[in-house]
Amino acid sequence: MRGHLMEVDGTLTDLTSDAVKRDVASGTFFWLDLIDLDAEGSDLLLNTFHFHPLAVEDAENFGQRPKLDDYDNFFYLVVHGAQGDGGETVEVHCFYSDKFLVTVERGECSAFDDVRERAARRRQHGGGSNIMLLYRIIDSLTDSFFPVLAAFDEQIDALEDAILAKPTEEQLGTLFSMKRALVGLRKVITPQRDIFASLSVSDSALPGMTPEVERYFRDLYDHLIRISDLVDSYRDLLSGAMDTHLSTVSNRLNQVMKQLTIIATIFLPLSFVTGFFGQNFGWMIQHITGVGTFVVLGIGLQIMVAVGLLTMFRKRGWL
Repeated sequence: MRGHLMEVDGTLTDLTSDAVKRDVASGTFFWLDLIDLDAEGSDLLLNTFHFHPLAVEDAENFGQRPKLDDYDNFFYLVVHGAQGDGGETVEVHCFYSDKFLVTVERGECSAFDDVRERAARRRQHGGGSNIMLLYRIIDSLTDSFFPVLAAFDEQIDALEDAILAKPTEEQLGTLFSMKRALVGLRKVITPQRDIFASLSVSDSALPGMTPEVERYFRDLYDHLIRISDLVDSYRDLLSGAMDTHLSTVSNRLNQVMKQLTIIATIFLPLSFVTGFFGQNFGWMIQHITGVGTFVVLGIGLQIMVAVGLLTMFRKRGWL
């Protein structure tokens, strides 16, 4: 069983089943952070905490959408944060009551290191409420979206400049990957925003919720609104960049086709001239002879036709 166990005074103790059972029996608040839930951890959730089997089943199977469920003696939350620059998310399952906070995640969550340090300092100085610990965990997960979205913003700007300079197939693949990542972020941000929108109007308040603490949770809701708006804005920017890429490629194709059409148009009358004078009629063979005739009709006439066509194309703005 991997994880961290923080006591009510902010100290970290070795995580063992006996230590968790002792804290549960004492009735004092503690934070149990389980990493990569195994059979021993599941047994603790079911038989020591006596959590509802449906909640434990959700904690064992990741890929849950953000939600808030009210059980008889605890609240069950699923919240998401960002991890890495590629739009990957970290999923955290929280069991919360006035006596404990249990979090379950897969892999180490770097955002929790700072939360543990700050909580330990506050607890050691006699400060910090239980619900504020839950707030700081959710706040650290929520704020983790901002650096990822800032990186998206810079990448979109660089892509737009590169597309205008020279569109390539690799850029189109990058656009599709970024759009897919933003869709994944939107799937978790929108329901997470709705959770905290409904929390203020819900009949069942979280244990320890006060008007002062409620302001902090409203601030979470404000952050999630900003993140949701940024995701929608970046999706629009990516759609615009994709349209710009396709338009630029189409315009370049039109330019190439125009140039090829002009070349073919110039050679069309030249092919007619050479074909006409290449006919083996006796009169032409007997009368069109000599070097002068060859220079005027064989070379000069074709040069005049080509120059005349180029002049006409330039006057009409086709070149």
